[in-house]
Amino acid sequence: MIRRLSLALAATSLLALAACGGDDSSTSGADAAADTSAAPGVNTDDSMSGTWDTISADCAAGKTLTPDTLTIGTGSPAYSPWVENDAPETGEGFEAAVGYAIARTMGYADSQVVWVRTTFDEAIAPGDKNFDFNLQQYSITPEREQTISFSDSYYASNQAIVALAGSAAEGAKSVADLKDVKFGAQAGTTSLNFINDVIKPSNEAFVYDDNAGAKAALEAGQIDAIVVDLPTALYISAVEIEGTSVIGQFPGSAGEASDNYGAIFTKDNPLVDCVDQALALLKTNGRLDKIQQAWLSDNAGVPVISVD
Repeated sequence: MIRRLSLALAATSLLALAACGGDDSSTSGADAAADTSAAPGVNTDDSMSGTWDTISADCAAGKTLTPDTLTIGTGSPAYSPWVENDAPETGEGFEAAVGYAIARTMGYADSQVVWVRTTFDEAIAPGDKNFDFNLQQYSITPEREQTISFSDSYYASNQAIVALAGSAAEGAKSVADLKDVKFGAQAGTTSLNFINDVIKPSNEAFVYDDNAGAKAALEAGQIDAIVVDLPTALYISAVEIEGTSVIGQFPGSAGEASDNYGAIFTKDNPLVDCVDQALALLKTNGRLDKIQQAWLSDNAGVPVISVD
């Protein structure tokens, strides 16, 4: 697994395993959260070990799709560094680990967590969901809040550019240097909005159903660059597409340059308050920060592109 993806590291650098311990399925409530022994197939590291702090065990009672079970949604497929090897049930990857951390803090054993898959768009569409909440790098935006509810933010990331060596994007210092770049991005994302609203290139951005399509187009040389969140950009460059680099990130003050990711729910779901309580505790006791350190790269060494 990729442990630390800074630009100074080689593509063969590996993330250390960050994941959750487990319990027998008969364990529940505060006892489940206190027991951090590893269940089969679920790995552990320092961010998930030790005595586990919990919120009230009654908070989620009667609020989940299935009694005594927490159903968490993720992508179809899910990508590193958010979920390693498309296997969230192992707890490997930032969002997989966060999912188990939220569950434990709400009083659920790892064995009481069930993962389901959705595409990016179907999860934010109006209507009933097949999950209690979904972790899939969803930026908290007013437009999306009209049809779904968000938890408080569990991570904030700047937008960044991944470009092919020798492309028109290479060496850019400001958005003015990016006007002639052929960009691509996933449909419905803040990355696409950032291209259109902030960079405003002379060429219309190419739009893809998912990041896999955008990455394939970049690798094939059909576009010069893609815009994604910084951790994803570092992973793509270091591991997935040879001959690319992260040419820069944008300051958080620039339009939608800084994405605050939140778990998503059906509109006005009463479970939101419980997850917010869990996230607040994970921030206070430092576990969320430890999970971030274990799975997401440092931002050092990535130049900032001016939007002035």
